[in-house]
Amino acid sequence: MLKKTRLIAAMALAMFATPGLAADQMPDAMTPMGMKASTSLPVTALKFFGTGVKTDVGELQAAPAFGDLAHGEHGTFVKMPAGFVSPLHTHTEDYYAVVVSGVGVNTQPGKADIPLPSGSYWFQAGGEPHVTKCISAVECIFFLSQPGAFDYLPSK
Repeated sequence: MLKKTRLIAAMALAMFATPGLAADQMPDAMTPMGMKASTSLPVTALKFFGTGVKTDVGELQAAPAFGDLAHGEHGTFVKMPAGFVSPLHTHTEDYYAVVVSGVGVNTQPGKADIPLPSGSYWFQAGGEPHVTKCISAVECIFFLSQPGAFDYLPSK
């Protein structure tokens, strides 16, 4: 039930485009796990930073909505350049994702690509090798909700 609640919260955040601020800019009324007071923030308040995950078309960028992706449970916006195809990789933790803009793909080896346009959703099990892509002509923005720290572990 808790995971379902978190998914609904993540989808609501993504769908209404009311992202949070970086942890050092959060109002006192906010906690890492969500808002304690009603808050409205424009998309222009997002502070994207490089993640270090790069391909020949660019680098993944991330902006926090709540929590801290490097240290624990979080909700994070991820910006992926158009044409980006990640190398095969895993994550330690499960995560949920909603496509905010663009058309993405998240698939496992040997499975067909399923285009995921804006408003689509996927669940990625921790430890499962997969590839994530932005197949649209414009960059993709995804909203991730994860119960633990984000990591990116290249697969062999």
